[in-house]
Amino acid sequence: MKLKTLSLRTRIFIAMILLVIFGSVLISAVAIYQYKEQSADYHRGRLERKEENIQTHLMRVLNGRQNTWEVKTENIPYIFKEEIYNIADIHKLQINLYDLEGNLLITSKAGFQNNYADTCLDAAVLNAISNTAMHRYVDKHKENGETFQSSYTFITDQKSKSLAILNIPYLEKDDFLDKELQEFLTRIGYAFMLVLLMAIGIAFLLSKYITKSLKTISDKINATRLERLNEKIEVNDTSEEISTLVNSYNSMIDELEESAVQLAKSEREQAWREMAKQVAHEIKNPLTPMRLTVQNFQRKFNPEDENIHLKVDEYTKTLIQQIDTMSSIASAFSNFAKMPAQQNETLNVVKIVKLALDIFNEDYIIFSADAEEIIAKFDRTQLIRVVTNLVKNGIQSIPDNQTPKIEIHVGQDKGDVIITVSDNGSGVSEENKDKVFEPKFTTKSSGMGLGLAMVKNILETYKGGISFVSEKNKGTIFKVTFPKE
Repeated sequence: MKLKTLSLRTRIFIAMILLVIFGSVLISAVAIYQYKEQSADYHRGRLERKEENIQTHLMRVLNGRQNTWEVKTENIPYIFKEEIYNIADIHKLQINLYDLEGNLLITSKAGFQNNYADTCLDAAVLNAISNTAMHRYVDKHKENGETFQSSYTFITDQKSKSLAILNIPYLEKDDFLDKELQEFLTRIGYAFMLVLLMAIGIAFLLSKYITKSLKTISDKINATRLERLNEKIEVNDTSEEISTLVNSYNSMIDELEESAVQLAKSEREQAWREMAKQVAHEIKNPLTPMRLTVQNFQRKFNPEDENIHLKVDEYTKTLIQQIDTMSSIASAFSNFAKMPAQQNETLNVVKIVKLALDIFNEDYIIFSADAEEIIAKFDRTQLIRVVTNLVKNGIQSIPDNQTPKIEIHVGQDKGDVIITVSDNGSGVSEENKDKVFEPKFTTKSSGMGLGLAMVKNILETYKGGISFVSEKNKGTIFKVTFPKE
């Protein structure tokens, strides 16, 4: 899952948890590193203190009254023949004394002389002791998983003349420090668990608090519509950034309402202009033949003509025909302009559709339904108008040289009523499919092209819809859906 696809609330929550975990791991790593540094400093300092104490003890033996031997390198084994074990036991460390050439003189460890590598010092050790300012060298190495330090330094007489090389092997035992570290990590682990639980709770509440205002704003923005009055956002106790966003949205709503009013006014004016043009155009069409008929009758009127009654009859029929055309035009525009009132009558859709089909007596109109009774709330008159317009549209789409067939079916799907009207007409071409429900669009030589636009308008008023599928020269199926409640 990509991070950018997650919600802001989830990202805030995850970020805080990761921050706590990262902090815990970082602190633990620093603690372990600090332990290792302190452990190294402890062993280094302890070895230095032990070495200094042993040197002091050795010097006391060399310069003590009980020493009857001359203080020189050759006599070191005799001087410390017994004392070296006492000194080693007091300081709890092994003591090795080498001459200046690196040969073992005496040691506090029994059997040490049997190993040649231990009885002779390496030349690198001798050079390191001689060439350093402190005349001291510490060798650090690991054996069998344990860390050893071995210090080398000079033993001098009262005149600071080097007599021998003191070697102190030292084993770094970290049992106590490891236990302390383990206890520390355990305690800090409990503390981190507590902090993590607190962080989860705080992250949850904080992310919820931050995103609550954003959720409110998001819901309001999603509900914003140009065609209706929109509510402003009222959010209390928000941050400065959220308040700025809310104020910007509320300002936008004010501007949007003002723009909507101007747009609606402009659209109404444009619609009326277009309507006036269309009405004028449609009225002019019958007026022209009426004018020509009157003028022709006026020019050829002769009371003495024996066929005068026949001519008057033809003249009258022509005028009546054009007047009927004008009346049809006026009715079409009146029906289109009249918005259907939402009278939610509880009615049986199957019965009403049958009633609407009673005005068509053609045998090729076939009706079917899923049930004898499908109850819904709809305006009775508007439902009849929807059905009759679709059936008329289907009949008019069938060519004269083809056997017509119109099928009407009433069904239901969950909470919706579904009415389908299919025909075997010429169908709708691809270039006209997007224009079918537009006012004034028609492919017929007669008619205003307002029928399907009116049907769509009625259905949208009742929260329904209309769609169609069509195949050229094979027919069209219109599908009407609207909720039962």
